[in-house]
Amino acid sequence: MGLAATEAEIADRASRFIKAELKRAGITYDELAARLEGHGLPGETRDSIKSKLKRGTFAATFLLATLAAIGLEGLRLEDI
Repeated sequence: MGLAATEAEIADRASRFIKAELKRAGITYDELAARLEGHGLPGETRDSIKSKLKRGTFAATFLLATLAAIGLEGLRLEDI
């Protein structure tokens, strides 16, 4: 069994995962902002999304709404 990941490592992996899924789906930050509104997160902008992903820190609600907005049907924690 490997060493437990630090909070910073987990944040970085989650951020990289979201960025990769957005790229794979061909979704821009502007489009994601519009889609997030439909998933209960109004007020997100390209810049707010970019900032969250750069920091790697965001609420679980943002993560879940983003995955739903991308249309991801399943998630394996090993993939993050």
